[in-house]
Amino acid sequence: MDLARIGQVLDTTIRPGSFPVAVRLVSSTDEIPEKARRPVRDLKVTMPVCQGINLARRYGWTMAMSSEDMLCPLGAVTLGLLPAKVKLLDGSYKDPPWVKNQEVSARIIQATPRLEEGRYTHLLVAPLSRAEFSPQVLVVYGNPAQIARLIQAAVFATGEPVNSTSFGCSACVEEITRPLLTDRCQFIVAGGGDRMWAQTQDEEIAFALPISWAERIVEGLEESHRRGMRFPTNSFLTYQVEFPPDIAELMNYLRQEDT
Repeated sequence: MDLARIGQVLDTTIRPGSFPVAVRLVSSTDEIPEKARRPVRDLKVTMPVCQGINLARRYGWTMAMSSEDMLCPLGAVTLGLLPAKVKLLDGSYKDPPWVKNQEVSARIIQATPRLEEGRYTHLLVAPLSRAEFSPQVLVVYGNPAQIARLIQAAVFATGEPVNSTSFGCSACVEEITRPLLTDRCQFIVAGGGDRMWAQTQDEEIAFALPISWAERIVEGLEESHRRGMRFPTNSFLTYQVEFPPDIAELMNYLRQEDT
């Protein structure tokens, strides 16, 4: 589907406050757009995946990230850019650091979906309207009412619920890895890292769709919009308001003809 059309429908029906983001994993540097920024080369920093996504959706930048550019271990491992080594899998490094113990950490890591190790070399993210590549996943951030509209669009033609699976961390797993592996839409409650280091705001959540769902989402947004589901949400306003008795008495007095 034409990316410009997807962007147009998103702008018309949900009015996102930041750029929808196109995501693709590639296997060689030849697939990286010429104008893409590389964190280490161009910014002299490493960063988590969520920070790269936020640079795309807020600054409008195209970002290309290899394992050398990544600061977050789970992001690099779940995308298959680094191996899932023993001391990661057994929870020795206690990542995420806020869980109860090593056993819990290991349980989270082992339950986290991972792409095939070594299949890809770089992650590409860009604003949907400026993407110079064919995305595999689209990620849209918004407030709950906006994301509800995307959920309605996904449900429109299938009647199947949109699920959310979250450990309270590693939003990149839910935004990229899980949609790629399941070919299903996800809504994502961003965790601490996304909010602390990538500046995702407290009122924001996200929605991720595999590109295979783009036509269904566009149809669902347009048709449900036509049938009255809107953002901003329509308010029911055709009801009788009741004022305090003294105000109602004043109105009656003003209506009376002088005698």
